[in-house]
Amino acid sequence: MHPRSYHRIEIRSTDDRHLPIDDLEQRGEFWRENAQYTLGVKLLQKPNTNVAKNVIMFLGDGMSIPTLKAARVYLGQLHNESGEETVLSFEKFPVTGLSKTYCVNKQVPDSACTATAYLGGVKSNEATIGVTAAVQLKDCDASLLEENRVSSIGEWSQAKGKKTGIVTTTRITHASPAGVYAHTAHRDWESDSGDAPPNCKDIAYQLVHEDVGSKFNVILGGGRKNFLPKTAVDEEGDSGTRIDGENLIETWLKSKNKSKAKYVWNRDGLLNVSNDTEYLLGLFEGDHCKYHLDADDKEPSLAEMTQAAIKLLSVNNQKGYFLFVEGGRIDHAHHDTKAQKALDETIEFHKAIESAVNMTNEEDTLIVVTSDHAHTMSVSGYGNRGNDILGSPGIADDGLPYSTLTYANGPGYREQIDGKRPDISAENSRDKNYKFPAIAPLLSETHGGDDVAIFARGPWSHLLTGVIEQHVIPHIMAYASCVGDGLTVCNEAI
Repeated sequence: MHPRSYHRIEIRSTDDRHLPIDDLEQRGEFWRENAQYTLGVKLLQKPNTNVAKNVIMFLGDGMSIPTLKAARVYLGQLHNESGEETVLSFEKFPVTGLSKTYCVNKQVPDSACTATAYLGGVKSNEATIGVTAAVQLKDCDASLLEENRVSSIGEWSQAKGKKTGIVTTTRITHASPAGVYAHTAHRDWESDSGDAPPNCKDIAYQLVHEDVGSKFNVILGGGRKNFLPKTAVDEEGDSGTRIDGENLIETWLKSKNKSKAKYVWNRDGLLNVSNDTEYLLGLFEGDHCKYHLDADDKEPSLAEMTQAAIKLLSVNNQKGYFLFVEGGRIDHAHHDTKAQKALDETIEFHKAIESAVNMTNEEDTLIVVTSDHAHTMSVSGYGNRGNDILGSPGIADDGLPYSTLTYANGPGYREQIDGKRPDISAENSRDKNYKFPAIAPLLSETHGGDDVAIFARGPWSHLLTGVIEQHVIPHIMAYASCVGDGLTVCNEAI
């Protein structure tokens, strides 16, 4: 790993160790030593060709490359640093690549078709999950055909006797986590209260009743309402949505029979789960988990959920595990053009990955960090080093300030006043719910079509380099961990 803190470059010789960083950076030797050291570290890196006993996939929903840039600056500035040189935990991983994002039928993708790609290894149509592109939106009958169904790396891992887990800050039935276990012709069929035909089971039902979903050892996220009937009220006073009258939480507990199964609904419950728990279901909100900036101490952080999952999946486990962890609310904040919340959720994601790194061994655990799609936020202007990332980099040609963080479209659009842009200097851009400026008016900001980054460490991580199609990612993870029916390190010939 590079010998630098998260916030400042720390390489100093004996003669200049007392000089402030700003003075050091004016010296060419400072940068040359830094570069030579980094070169030396990279020359020492060797491919890890062990079998990956464990695989952890971290998915930052909507975590575009500009989001990474802005988040690292934001993190640094939270620590009273300029921020540009800050390093997020996963940015220290030795391997990076780019993933191409699109649906079979869409130039810019959604979280459903991308989940099918990065978890199932097959590209599909927009808003469909766990099915091939032969299934059109809402085509229930086509989604039931076995030849149109796509299995995920979660299922491949279960077939090899590995434990499996899902962690998310969204509803556990939302598009990204559903990609691990569900097959549906519409991502919105999360509960039977939707418009799905009766013969197409909703996503919550599939998680509890069907073969793959029912085998998950750890399930942590939001979305209680989709598991409870409309006549029921959950622990926090919210009503369920189900019209079939079934309490899927009770069904899940009963289905575990004599196994040591536990259901929890708040942070205290999660932190007090015993280590011998074999199956854990944690639903911490009726809907999505709260944003970190809005949450209280009753709701666990993404890092705490990740730690609990790794701990339980590791107990008495010789065959290893597959764990999917989603920082899902980065995406939601971007849709609302609430950039500060998007950056804060990215920092929470960074903390969760840091926890996983500290709890696992790089020799036998492959960790892959990526995103499903981008967003339209840009980082622009010629602001001075250390300029407030949530502020303005300068004055535009019309004599008014503009924002460093700007969206191509969305609810942050401001109408002109007397033919002029509004003066944003009168606005409080540091309010956590501030909507950053957008060029075109839309109720919800759109995704971006950019490639997204891949960061990896552990066995066979070196295969995740270059520019690759998104659907290749699970095939590489499967190769490293010897699961699935394709080429693996355990079976060099198909």
